[in-house]
Amino acid sequence: MDILKEFLIPFSGLKLGKHQFEFQVNNTFFTHFGYDEFNDSNIKMNVVLEKKSNMLELNFSHKGIINVPCDLTNEDFDLPIKGKMKLIVRFGEEFNDDNDEFIILPHDEFQVNVAQYCYEMMVLSVPTKRIHTGIKDGTLQSEALQNLEKFSPKETKAQEIKEIDPRWEGLKKLLTDKK
Repeated sequence: MDILKEFLIPFSGLKLGKHQFEFQVNNTFFTHFGYDEFNDSNIKMNVVLEKKSNMLELNFSHKGIINVPCDLTNEDFDLPIKGKMKLIVRFGEEFNDDNDEFIILPHDEFQVNVAQYCYEMMVLSVPTKRIHTGIKDGTLQSEALQNLEKFSPKETKAQEIKEIDPRWEGLKKLLTDKK
């Protein structure tokens, strides 16, 4: 739980206006949430807190690199990720985070924990299909790609259409002659 203490932003002693906070995120952070799909990660998280008289505005942005296996070749590669999110903090009787765009903190609260929001934002910024950049530009040479090319079908659909069994041609004539 110690890793998440740095994601507590105390706002009670801050003056009205904008305040910037920076966090460096690695795999230890994701392990706390039970998320182990990254081999390695190096992400810089920026949070700009704008304190107003009756609410707080949090603007999150992150940019960094995660090391993940390619979905096609299963080779590890560095995937750049980035994202932005805005969160509004209001004050009320009790804590409520049912809405995705704002949360309600009790009036006596003096700090906000942004760890969960940072985690969700970073995980959701990773594409669902992770393809090595070398595959897209044709520079990756791997055994898996060579096997894919070796075992992929060589014939195209156009060749298959030309090689129609003559018995089917006879049946097609029956349909057209009927009219």
